[in-house]
Amino acid sequence: MEKMPLYEALRAYINQNTIHFDVPGHKRYPKENILKEFMEHSMLDLDVSSAKPIDSIGNPKGPIKDASQLMARAFFSDTAFFMVNGTTSGVQNMITASVEPRDKIILPRNIHKSAMNALILSGAEPIYMEPVIDEALGVSHGVTMETVKNTIYHNKDAKSILIINPTYYGAASDLEEITRVAHDNEMTVLCDEAHGGHFYFNKNLPIGGMEIGADMSAVSLHKTCGSLTQSSVLLCHKKYLDISKVKKMVDLTQTTSPSYLLLSSLDVARYLLEEKGEELLEEALQLANYGRQKINEIGGYYVIGKEVVGRPGFFDLDETKLSIHVSSIGLTGIEVYDILRDEYNIQVEIGEVHTIMAIVSIGDKKEWIDALVFALKDIKERFATNKKIKSAFLFSRPQMVVSPREAFYANKKTIPLKDSVGEISGESVMAYPPGIPIVAPGEKITMEILNHIEFLKNQDCILTGLEDPRIEYIYILGN
Repeated sequence: MEKMPLYEALRAYINQNTIHFDVPGHKRYPKENILKEFMEHSMLDLDVSSAKPIDSIGNPKGPIKDASQLMARAFFSDTAFFMVNGTTSGVQNMITASVEPRDKIILPRNIHKSAMNALILSGAEPIYMEPVIDEALGVSHGVTMETVKNTIYHNKDAKSILIINPTYYGAASDLEEITRVAHDNEMTVLCDEAHGGHFYFNKNLPIGGMEIGADMSAVSLHKTCGSLTQSSVLLCHKKYLDISKVKKMVDLTQTTSPSYLLLSSLDVARYLLEEKGEELLEEALQLANYGRQKINEIGGYYVIGKEVVGRPGFFDLDETKLSIHVSSIGLTGIEVYDILRDEYNIQVEIGEVHTIMAIVSIGDKKEWIDALVFALKDIKERFATNKKIKSAFLFSRPQMVVSPREAFYANKKTIPLKDSVGEISGESVMAYPPGIPIVAPGEKITMEILNHIEFLKNQDCILTGLEDPRIEYIYILGN
């Protein structure tokens, strides 16, 4: 009998009893009875096909419709579409329903690959805003109001603006003011809230887009709210939208064989958040701030907190994200990420050049925070070096020469990556997570981009987007 490599690897992984500071937010050990009951139910019992008693996602008239209406109410929206292909499909539906070929859409350059792919699908022209760059952490944060207003002023014919709420590292922009300015200029406001679903259920978190009148939001309930991985919702306000067009776009990409495991997990997570969200998220905030304080007390590490609010790129901060600067101990975040996993059985969300990031959610426990604090203290004692970690962040935005859609359909040829400086990329290259393209189709490849890719390769990061799995060749435009 042949082996089952994926299943066997998965069983081995979960049997390690790893402490998780990554997604999904339920952390595999749900504390609340409703989540625990759902997740301990037989997977085979819940894995069913569409039938009249349980409704159909293509034309919901029964329990799916009822669950969607409850979801919309919980998130201050008029309509909610259940998504079973993650927030990737939500972002793509949101953009394709808002803009058409050659329409302008304003968005920050640190968008997720799903938004970049939506530009290919829609044929829209991206107008990029530069996010604030954090040189110390080596990451990008939110966009300033000055940047937003200046971009809108020079692109008054744009149809939509997309805002990330929050960024991968928890930075929130002034979404209420952005929405006001955009609506004054007759632009719809789209929110990528892949990491912001929990905002709607605790007053001490940044505000959610739908709560202040944004037009659409794609929300990953699985990342922070307790539903199963790949389950998401697309939320809509109907004031400035044609909801029927949104539904048509959803129908274009939504499977006709949805997983009722995923669908019902959205319903369960929503119910839990409405019933106990304030309490559970307050506990998560307290745990995160406890961890923040203890890690900062170690010395050599720095976890950003509310002190950054008011600085450029930080209108507000999601404190459940522990963005930990580690390179002062002479290790890269990528190295600390690996040491935590291999030596301490702790899985954090990401390791960057200078930073690691741990996500605290409704599924976490104090003893897990204590384990992370102990591990970071021990790593400093055992592994710290005097090595100076050089910045490898891309401080200059790639130049877009042709639109993503033009580049996607253009004639291409493959060349060695090392020879690609000055060429126009025909592919995306990104580290995953977080899935933000280093270079996208239609952008010029620079030596800085090439050096950054080589650095990430040498750090054994997961790089995706290129057809060549070894990341040695790249498609460029040309015959």
